[in-house]
Amino acid sequence: MLKIDINRLNRLNQIEELKNSKDKLFSFFENQNDNNIIYTLQKLGRLKQNEDLQNSLLYLMNNKNSRIRTLAVKNLAKLNNISLLNRFVDYANNDNSTRVKREAVSAIGRLRNEKSIPILINFLSQKDPQIVLQAIRGLLIFSQNQIVKNELKKLINHPNEIIRDLINKEFQKTASKLDSSTGHKKCPFFMKNVIVHGDAKKILKYIPNQSIHLTFTSPPYYNARDYSIYPSYEKYLKFLEKVFKEVHRVTKEGRFFILNTSPIIIPRVSRSHSSKRYPIPYDVHNKLVKIGWEFIDDIIWVKPESSVKNRNAGFLQHRKPLAYKPNAITEHVVVYRKKTDKLIDWNINQYNQEEVEISKVKEKYETTNVWHICPTFDKVHSAIFPLKLCNRIIKYYSFAGDLIFDPFAGSGTVAKSAMHSIKKKFLFN
Repeated sequence: MLKIDINRLNRLNQIEELKNSKDKLFSFFENQNDNNIIYTLQKLGRLKQNEDLQNSLLYLMNNKNSRIRTLAVKNLAKLNNISLLNRFVDYANNDNSTRVKREAVSAIGRLRNEKSIPILINFLSQKDPQIVLQAIRGLLIFSQNQIVKNELKKLINHPNEIIRDLINKEFQKTASKLDSSTGHKKCPFFMKNVIVHGDAKKILKYIPNQSIHLTFTSPPYYNARDYSIYPSYEKYLKFLEKVFKEVHRVTKEGRFFILNTSPIIIPRVSRSHSSKRYPIPYDVHNKLVKIGWEFIDDIIWVKPESSVKNRNAGFLQHRKPLAYKPNAITEHVVVYRKKTDKLIDWNINQYNQEEVEISKVKEKYETTNVWHICPTFDKVHSAIFPLKLCNRIIKYYSFAGDLIFDPFAGSGTVAKSAMHSIKKKFLFN
């Protein structure tokens, strides 16, 4: 049975009546509190040029509440009245609210009138990147105009990264050179269900470009474990950079690379020295971005406190300031995507309806970026992935039949999880 909120329906009907009745809207705005005015402005919907309506909205531009002024400008823009151009310019230059200024520049662009071109070009030099972005949006309507094109191209090396990305996407479009031979879904047959024993840097060279759909890995934790010894932290980071650069090459366009790391502690040499803590996730991040990985999300893996090394025993006894050391119960699971100008929908649309349906996460899923998962211990390997963690990553970031990769395979938990996922969903040829 359809339930209708009568009060809400009545209010919406009242708003329709107000915007179509002469002088009523002006009187309404004069006698209402801010909350009612804001609600009304949000629900005005489509508007046609109407002098009374326009005057009512212009009246609100004297309101002290910047949110009301912002919504008034937004609704004035719906009137598509070129006579408002100078008003919008005045608001964009002189209003004391950044929010109103941004909305006014957007309103100038939404006029879609050539008279606004020199005005929008002038806003390209503003310090506020959001104002610049609104001006760009307005100018892109006239992107075939050579003057507009030349002005926008000047922003290719703009200091703001979002502006740079937008301009590069518009004017430096390049077709994918690597996916054309195999297609986005397909992967080399010789790589399916294979474990290779060897040096990751050397083995990766044999993997063809854009072969991998998802990489989930946890690299050696510098010299904190017996299975990895590096002469210096700098060389360790350079080693990871080389490996992850190759992972970027072999990853398909727009697909994901998920890295599990955490800060680590190297024990002190003696009681007269302090231990050394290395912020691996933070030092690796900038290198990944430079390679061409785009940061998407940070997931915090939380372990039970009883499962980690106790660091605060001394502080527990003496409680002296400066000596506090918390028990490290978290690790970082950082999600990156191979940078592309294509949206996620493009990747999803490479699969047919049956493949998408089979791959959907139909059971209960984790809704936050804090995952409480118990660690796993093994006699053979000192730091293995919990199967539950691998299962989640593979479910959330790949389709059935995708090729999953772990350059630091360890005890093979990622491979085990991937095989289990294939059997559970569907085996594609």
